[in-house]
Amino acid sequence: MNIGDLIDRAAISLRVNASSKRQVLAVVAEIVARNFAMDAGAVLDALAEREAAGSTGVGHGVAAPHAKLDGLSRMRGVFVRLEQPVDFDSVDDQPVDLIFALFAPKDAGAEHLRALARVSRLLRNAQLREHLRKARSADALHALLAQDAARPSAA
Repeated sequence: MNIGDLIDRAAISLRVNASSKRQVLAVVAEIVARNFAMDAGAVLDALAEREAAGSTGVGHGVAAPHAKLDGLSRMRGVFVRLEQPVDFDSVDDQPVDLIFALFAPKDAGAEHLRALARVSRLLRNAQLREHLRKARSADALHALLAQDAARPSAA
């Protein structure tokens, strides 16, 4: 699985302003609605329900919110970079500024978990996180994710 195949350039948003986890999730839901023809309210509800079960803040300023959604035919991703980090109840208590949200069809099985593990491994790479924070465009960010995901050493 290539991370670059999960995320369209149009589903990458840089320089996002949000002051809370809920606002971040709402931004992600709007991007999903706009790009994948989904209902933003239903997406936000699914994300909020998952967050209620435990934070998806994985540490080092990264969050990986995820949900299974009716109406998706394949795995999809959204990437958001925040202007200012927000509290996400992360495992390391650090605020989050990089969000890679993952969405799977309702009937997705282990594929969803494998994709989530792949994203988590990828974003543990400190050098990649730094490059993602400095990328100037969605194209550059997409290239970083696709390129690093293709390298076994990035995991």
